[in-house]
Amino acid sequence: MNEQTSTKVLSVFNTDQPEIEHFDVLIVGAGISGIGSAARLIRDCPWASFVMLDALDGHGGTWRSNSFPGARSDSDLFTYAYSFKPWEGPPIARRDAILQYLGDVIDDYDLQKHIRYGHKTLRAMWSSTHSCWFVSVQTDRQEVVTIKANFLWMCQGYYRHLEGYTPDWPGMSDFKGDIIHPQRWTKDYDYAGKQIVVIGSGATAATLVPALSEEAEHVVQLQRPPSYYFASPNEHPLATQLRQLDISKEWIHEILRQQLLKEHNAWVRHSLDNPEVAMKEMLDGVRSALGGALPDDFVPHYKPWQQRVCMIPDGDFFNAINSGKASVITGEIDRFTMNGVLLESGKLLEADLVVTATGFNVNAFGDIQITKDGAAFDMAQTITYRGLMFTDVPNLAWVAGYFRSAAYTVRAELVGDLVCRILNFMRSKGLKSVTPKLQDEDRSMKLGSVLDTEEWNPGFVTRGAELLPKSGNRDPWRHSQDYWADRDDFEALDLTREPLIFR
Repeated sequence: MNEQTSTKVLSVFNTDQPEIEHFDVLIVGAGISGIGSAARLIRDCPWASFVMLDALDGHGGTWRSNSFPGARSDSDLFTYAYSFKPWEGPPIARRDAILQYLGDVIDDYDLQKHIRYGHKTLRAMWSSTHSCWFVSVQTDRQEVVTIKANFLWMCQGYYRHLEGYTPDWPGMSDFKGDIIHPQRWTKDYDYAGKQIVVIGSGATAATLVPALSEEAEHVVQLQRPPSYYFASPNEHPLATQLRQLDISKEWIHEILRQQLLKEHNAWVRHSLDNPEVAMKEMLDGVRSALGGALPDDFVPHYKPWQQRVCMIPDGDFFNAINSGKASVITGEIDRFTMNGVLLESGKLLEADLVVTATGFNVNAFGDIQITKDGAAFDMAQTITYRGLMFTDVPNLAWVAGYFRSAAYTVRAELVGDLVCRILNFMRSKGLKSVTPKLQDEDRSMKLGSVLDTEEWNPGFVTRGAELLPKSGNRDPWRHSQDYWADRDDFEALDLTREPLIFR
C-alpha cells in the first residue's frame, strides 16, 4: 500500500482525534462468546490491554435482544455455561437466569471496566503499514470515533439480532391484527385472550407455544415440515443427588458437563449412523408425550440431527397441546387475509396475532465493513482456518460455535484457548501479525460452505450459505462439528507447523 492510498483509506476513519485509543485486543460483542473470551484474556493473557464493544444497551447478546415470552436455552446449561463458572440451576434455563449468570461472570472478572455498551462497530481496516486494525465505532452519543487494535476478536454471533427472517407472504398488509417476529417482541405487548398463530417449527416456536398459551385464548402452531422433539424433566437426577450430598458446585458442574457432553455426542453419532432406529426412538417419545397418539404433524420428513432437535423441558409444549390450549397444523400459506392466515388447503386460521418464528438472517460479521490495505474484502471468498480464522486475513478471529455435536459455548472456549495461545506465542517472539495462508497442495481441494448443508440444513444455513466463508474438505481448512476431535487437535497444535504466516 503506497502512502497516497494509505492516507486516502485512513481518511474515512476519525484519525484526527487528539489521541486514538490503542488496545492489544478489541472484542466485538458482549454476549456469551465475548464475555467468555474476555475472561480467557484475563486468565491467560494478563498482559493484554483490551476493550469490548457492544451495540446493545447491556450485556447478553442474544439473551438481551430476544425477550419473547418463555425465551430459554435449547442446550443444557451444564455445557452451555462456561467450564470455569459452575451452573447451579436447572439444565434448561430461562433468559433472565442466563443474563444473571453472565452478569455474575462480568463481576467475577471485573469486566465492566472493559465494556462499552451502545458502541456499534461500523468498519474495520487492516493496515499492513501499521500492523494493526483501525476500527470505526459509533458511540452511544452518535459520535464516530476510531480505535486501534492489534487483534480483532469477533464475538458478535452469526445473525442480525434486531432483524429476524420473515417471508413476504401475499396479503400481509391486509391483516388487521398484529404481525410480530420474536426478535422484535416488546415487553409490554399484551396478548392475553388473543387467538394466536405461531408460524414455524423450530426451537423458538416450541418455546413460544406453551408460554403464549398460558394467557392466550388459543395458540396454533403452523408449520411446513414437522420437527423432532425430545421431552424430559428439567432436572438432572445426578446433579440433584450430588447437591444433596454437599459435593462442591465446581465438582458437580464438571462431572455433569463431561457426562452430558459424552451423552450428547453418543446420541448424535447414533442418530447419524442409525437414522431409522433413532427416528423410531424419538417418535416413540413424542407418542408417549401425546398420550399414545402420533399424528402426521409430528413425523418429520428428514433424518434426525439434520436440523436441531427441539428440547422440551418438563414436556411443556406437549402439555399445552394435551390441555387443548394449543394445536399444531401442517400446511402451506396461500395468503394473509383481514382475519388471519389462509392455507393452500382452503382452511382459514383466524388470528388476532401472528408470530413469525421463521428464523433469522445470517450475518457472520455484524454488517461490519472489513477492508485490507484499502481494498474491500469479501469474507465470503475466504477459506476458514479451523473455523476461527480466515485465509489472508491477519489478526482476526471469529467465534462460531457448534450447531449439532455440542453446545455453542463449548467451541467458543476452545477458540478462546487457541487464540490466547497464539497471542502469547506472538508476544514471546516479538511478532506483530498472524495470517492463515493456503499451502500449494491445498489450492485444488474441494470447497463448500463453512457449514455442510448436505449434513446440516436448517433454513438459516441454506438461506445464508453464500454469505459465509468457504470451507475445505480437510483439516485445517474446515469448520468441524466434532467437539472431541477439535479438543484433541487444538491441544496438540504446534503453531510453528501450522499454515500460519507470522510477521
